[in-house]
Amino acid sequence: MKNMKRLLAVLLAGMLLLTACGIAAAEQEVRKIETAADAEEWVTALLGEHPEELDGAWSMSAQMEAAVTKMGGSTGLAKGLAGLGEIREIGAAYEGDVQGYKAYYIPCVFKAMSVDLVMLVQDGAIASLTTGLYNGGRQAETESDVFDRVELALEVPGLGELPGVLTVPKGNGPFPVVILLQGSGSSDKDETVGNLKPFRDIAEGLAELGVAVYRFDKRSYVFGAALAAKKDITLKDEYLEDAVNAVQLMAKQEKIDPERIFVLGHSLGGTAIPAVARELKEAPVKACGFIMMAASPRSLDELMREQYDFLYSLMPEVTEEQQAQKDMIFAELDKLKNPDALAEDDTVIGVYASYWKWLAGYDALQAAKEITEPVLLLQGEEDYQATMVDFALWKEAVGDRDNWQLISYPGLTHVFMPGEKTEGSAAYAREGKVDMQVVRDIAGFVTGK
Repeated sequence: MKNMKRLLAVLLAGMLLLTACGIAAAEQEVRKIETAADAEEWVTALLGEHPEELDGAWSMSAQMEAAVTKMGGSTGLAKGLAGLGEIREIGAAYEGDVQGYKAYYIPCVFKAMSVDLVMLVQDGAIASLTTGLYNGGRQAETESDVFDRVELALEVPGLGELPGVLTVPKGNGPFPVVILLQGSGSSDKDETVGNLKPFRDIAEGLAELGVAVYRFDKRSYVFGAALAAKKDITLKDEYLEDAVNAVQLMAKQEKIDPERIFVLGHSLGGTAIPAVARELKEAPVKACGFIMMAASPRSLDELMREQYDFLYSLMPEVTEEQQAQKDMIFAELDKLKNPDALAEDDTVIGVYASYWKWLAGYDALQAAKEITEPVLLLQGEEDYQATMVDFALWKEAVGDRDNWQLISYPGLTHVFMPGEKTEGSAAYAREGKVDMQVVRDIAGFVTGK
């Protein structure tokens, strides 16, 4: 059972039960998913004794309908969860928004382990059903007597607004502020992964130490559906424009010191920081310093290969199907050996060529050497996603520069919480908070204390 849990935990972060997002199905006399209670009812039936009763009874997108039919109907869909064991408990569903879809999260406790089933809905039709790390319900914002929260959206020209929160210490200020940039993929303002909300931890921890923090939903999280159709997306669209605009926005806030605006990036957001610094050189208001957490100067495809190799090494046994899946992923990544050969319509791991070509031309180490403002670079020593190999590369390139400070933390993972790299993604399935020493080090860097 222990090996089963480890295997499931390793695979869970990337495990796709069924995703088939597309246009809504043609109108039928069927029920629609309009509330969290509807989503919970649907999942309860799927995991019950007669999942076949769902067939034709609920609206699905055309692509989802075709995919479910190919699997043998709802009964086949239910069998996809059989590896998790007998269902023990189905929690209350709650809703959110993901990539332009209404999302419903249904916490499920199975015999082998607990997961969230994540249902994406478009116009009442089920468009996707995936497994996610168990969250067990939404975590409430912490009440505090020492800081306030201000709802403050970030405008994205041509698209709309990104919901954001400014966590600001009580008092008149003006206060220094840190702007947070998430890692790869779509992510909410808390950078939620499983039970963990590292950006909320950092925001509340810094606010208690007298530093304001601005965090906002990532562009791909809010406008993912609209961006998916664009073939010219690059890291500039994913990070740089919003980071620059966030700096300008912070400079206009009454309780924020426009001379003490910092930008913090985590994971791929950290790798993007040198590019952000370049962009800000041409902006009216510039950042006065940068923080990079778990950043890598290596290519994204190299990191992905390394991470897959590591996660597969944790499995007690690799089946032929699992090996085939890995081989397929590596075959996709082989396309990046010559990114210039990719056509505009080509994709790698579902991402258009423009994104990979921009990254291929981005030398993070060289860009980092151009930064003249103070930089704090932080690394967890138990991180398997950005490793101490990356930390050594940064140290060799910029470690002797007066404006750089580099710190590594024994016993901390990719999200700067206690753990061991041999846990793989299982570390995300438990409760945890960002280590306070990390928060204190960031506060000390920002305030100069």
